[in-house]
Parts: sequence; structure tokens; C-alpha cells
Amino acid sequence: MAQSTLETAATKNRVLAEAGCLVPGSFDDFSRLIKFLYKRLIKEKILNEADYKDVEAPPIPVDYSWARKLGLVRKPAGFLSSISDDRGEELVYAGMPISQIFSQDLGIGGVVGLLWFRRRLPDYANKFIEMVLMVTADHGPAVSGAHNTIVTARAGKDLISSLCSGPRFGGALDDAAKMFTRAYDSGLTPEEFVEKTRKSGKLISGIGHLVKSLENPDKRVEIVVEFAKKNFDSTSILDYALAVQKVTTRKKSNLILNVDGAVACAFVDLLRGCKLFSKEEADQYVKLGSLNALFVLGRSIGFIGHFLDQKRLGQGLYRHPTDDITYFLHDLPTN
Repeated sequence: MAQSTLETAATKNRVLAEAGCLVPGSFDDFSRLIKFLYKRLIKEKILNEADYKDVEAPPIPVDYSWARKLGLVRKPAGFLSSISDDRGEELVYAGMPISQIFSQDLGIGGVVGLLWFRRRLPDYANKFIEMVLMVTADHGPAVSGAHNTIVTARAGKDLISSLCSGPRFGGALDDAAKMFTRAYDSGLTPEEFVEKTRKSGKLISGIGHLVKSLENPDKRVEIVVEFAKKNFDSTSILDYALAVQKVTTRKKSNLILNVDGAVACAFVDLLRGCKLFSKEEADQYVKLGSLNALFVLGRSIGFIGHFLDQKRLGQGLYRHPTDDITYFLHDLPTN
């Protein structure tokens, strides 16, 4: 910004030096000149050296990134994750690089196995997971979850809002797995299990269907049972559930093992029989809600389909017909 020679730093330094100032030749000379001036003032008795004590320079903090690379410091973790890692050159699922997942054609079932169970499951297990997603993907527009999705979509809401519009969602698979497994492990016969549950005033989760019956079987259940029988090392829980079905259908033909019960029992057999989990680990995954997670994942496919279907069809705001409503009002009290 100097407009003339008089405004340059070199001229200013020269004039200051001519006036008697100690002017460093560079920034590095500052400390040398300060020390020189201090010693001179002490010598000329302008300063008393006893009045000044050496002061240690404050330590300069170590650069965190540099120290971390050297392993000198460790930052406490905010949370733990044991299923995936994206810090390297390639995304890793449970120790398996994403390129390897594709080269070995694990499919969506294999990815679920890696991310949910932290293991590479056998091919038949991956196929079974995909089968579960397929048979649970949709159950028509009339069931509550799909109905809620449709109504919400027609109200103009976004996909996620429509997808999550039904809070009472799933849970039957988890309950069925727990009930049948607990009864089997405790040694109850199917008859004793049914009688004990009846006396407690509870329903058997995974048993019963509004439409399907022994005379009109659910094809989805047949597909699940057939696959498990053909591919699993053991189907002890599923066999137990089918034995319970023989007891319940004596009372009523539609008290059959439904798709929730079939999937739940078969999945417990899969976890226990694939030799990758201990019995305790298999039971833990049931308690964690992995079965309901499969149902939610599968049924979301259908819900998304219903959302897109309503948008594609250009359906307007839904209004429920009044002839399907029972109006039950009380007269206001009069004085």
C-alpha cells in the first residue's frame, strides 16, 4: 500500500534506527534484540536483575490429529458400532468389503445377515430371509397398515409420513417365536401348551386366520414350511407349532398356523440349527426383535407400493362413507 519511498517499511526502519531505536533486521532478530536491550539496561543499572525472574514459556499444545496418528492420544467414543465401517477405501459390512459382497452374489439376504447378525449366513439362510421378505411384502390394501398408508398418501403427505402412519405395527412374529420356543424348551406337550395358554386367558400368537383354514390353506405358510423342511438341519420348533395346530384346529378349522407363526418358528430353527449361533445367541436375537424387523422390512415394500400406486392414480383426499359409521351420540343433559 506504500504510495512513495517514504512509506515503505525499509525507509521507516532506517529512520527509526537513525533516531536511536533498536530495529531488527528481520522478525527472527526480535528475541536477540530484546535480550541485548535487557542486558544493557541491567548493566546501566536502569533495571535491577533481582526484580525479574525467569518465566517458563507456556507449553504449546500438541496437535490432536498428529498425536492421534502417532497413537499418543485417544478420544473417548461417543457411541459404539460393530456392523459396518466406511473409513477406508471401501465400505465394509461386518468385515466383508462391499465389492466382495457383490462378487460372491450374497444378495439382500446376505446383507441382512451381515448387518443384523454380523455373520455370513449360509446360502439357504440368505434365501430364506429373502423368501420371508417376499411373503410378508404385502397383504392387500384392506389391512390396517396398508389402509393407513393409502389414506395418508391421499392426504398429500410424504412417503416417510405415510409409511409410518400406523404405530400399531407388527409384533406377532416376536410373540409367536417366544411363545412356541418357551413351550418347546420347557417340555410341554402341544396339548398342555394349548390348555395352559387357554387357562391364562391369552391367545396363542401365530395361530388363527380370519379367512384361511384347513380347507382353504394359506399358500404362504405352505411355501415357508416346505422350504424349511427341505433345507434346514432341524425344524423342531416348526414341527412343534404344526403339532399345536393339530390341537387348535380340533376346536375350529381356522385356528391354523398362520404366516407369522410359520415364519417365526422356522426362523428360530434357522438360528439354532445353522451352527453359527449358540442357543443363547439365537434366543437373544429373538428377544432383540429381529423377527419383527424382518416383518417391518418386508411389509414396507408393500406400503411403498401402495403409496406410489395412489400417487400414480392421482387419488384425491379420502373420505370414509357415512354408511360404514355407527354414530353413537348422547343427548346433552338439560337443566
